[in-house]
Amino acid sequence: MLFNSLHFVYFFVIVTSVYFAIPQKYRWQLLLAASCYFYMVFLPIYILILGFTIVVDYFAGIYIEKTEGAKRKRYLIYSLIANIGVLAVFKYYNFLNDNLSAFLNSLGYHNSIPDLSILLPIGLSFHTFQAMSYTIEVYRGNQKAEKHFGIYALYVMFYPQLVAGPIERPQNVLHQFYEKHEFDYKRVTDGLKLMAWGLFKKVVIADRLASTVNRVYNDPTQFEGLALIIATVFFAIQIYCDFSGYSDMAIGSARVMGFKLMTNFDRPYFSKSISEFWKRWHISLSTWFRDYLYISLGGNRVSTGRLYFNLMVTFLISGLWHGANWTYVIWGGLNGLYLIIELWLTKPLAKAVETVRLNQFPFLLKLMQGTLTFTLICLTWVFFRAQTVQDAFYILTNMTHGFQIQGLFSKLAIAKFDLQIIIISLLILVITEWFQRGKSLITWLDVKPVYVRWSVYVLLGITILLFGAFETNQQFIYFQF
Repeated sequence: MLFNSLHFVYFFVIVTSVYFAIPQKYRWQLLLAASCYFYMVFLPIYILILGFTIVVDYFAGIYIEKTEGAKRKRYLIYSLIANIGVLAVFKYYNFLNDNLSAFLNSLGYHNSIPDLSILLPIGLSFHTFQAMSYTIEVYRGNQKAEKHFGIYALYVMFYPQLVAGPIERPQNVLHQFYEKHEFDYKRVTDGLKLMAWGLFKKVVIADRLASTVNRVYNDPTQFEGLALIIATVFFAIQIYCDFSGYSDMAIGSARVMGFKLMTNFDRPYFSKSISEFWKRWHISLSTWFRDYLYISLGGNRVSTGRLYFNLMVTFLISGLWHGANWTYVIWGGLNGLYLIIELWLTKPLAKAVETVRLNQFPFLLKLMQGTLTFTLICLTWVFFRAQTVQDAFYILTNMTHGFQIQGLFSKLAIAKFDLQIIIISLLILVITEWFQRGKSLITWLDVKPVYVRWSVYVLLGITILLFGAFETNQQFIYFQF
């Protein structure tokens, strides 16, 4: 079920209304049933995959807690094998098999193993990672095993963040299903405001930019120069508004019912370095890899060479997490390389800034750092969005060829009206995020007069209804992961 659909509006109103109307002891059953329905709207049969991993991890958690020594690790390994095995079959089997075929063909042999004709379950990487965080935390002694099967199933399947996160930790969420959440007007309206802002980012900005991005990236050899640059910058904004828009709607819909989910984005394009960017972008995944992979490899408490290795391995696997394609692996590798270079150059650059006295102009320095960071991130997005590695290299090598403006927007099929909406909506986005550097816009609005607050709400609602690209009914980008 898409958050940007009328179907979801009916679903959300009904589920939320019933949630507050029924006694606390029945609420988990309602949310679990609603979450099952929410997921089965996409492809009903795949609920069985979720059911399999839920059963395995539920019992694994109990046995990890009640046993000691090598047995505890064995049960954790069983759990990880089950989750990673599901990912391997549905997400990576054909990728691995195709690469094996290419390797054997280069040696003059034929690979007789057939590909699997299966669809990737929606949000598979998200709920398997959330399930793995549970058994890992139980193994580490940071979380008690959940004895209530229905509550554990709800932890994995909670509909707001089931298919695209945030990837939650059991310590943050499990106890909330036992707590009684009364109807609170301010909390409910705050959640609705966050959902509206997320919807604005999705349907007014992301989905309107999508048509241009798709036109160029689906056939990049028909374009060059400025057209490729515009499409790449558009994609950087599209993926941010698409994914952070989903996160806002997920966090907002949970907040309406009284649940607090973790922040997933913190104005990442205001970052002044690559390391800062990764502290602000997809925070739930970045911290997952930090806590469960990077630190397990030794983190930064190792030799310099091993530190670089840990960073690169973490980002290569992060790239592979996003998709079974070499474009994603290269994307991850580039980000890892950026961080290694940043570590190399931190001290020399700081000395250079001090030497030329650029630190005496802090705004200019921040602007230069932010521009460089955004440019470098945009270059990595080329690999993330391109359909093939060849397409990505074509785009990168042809960005500097041809800067003819005449007829550019016609070739990109951007109507004057659409261009005006894009410019105005991006100004709204930038100004809003700039305002939120100290506190959230919701908090800022709370102290304003009633007529100011409602003017903003009405204007936002009208903008969404009039200028939202609902006719395209675009699926969220991260659903494919």
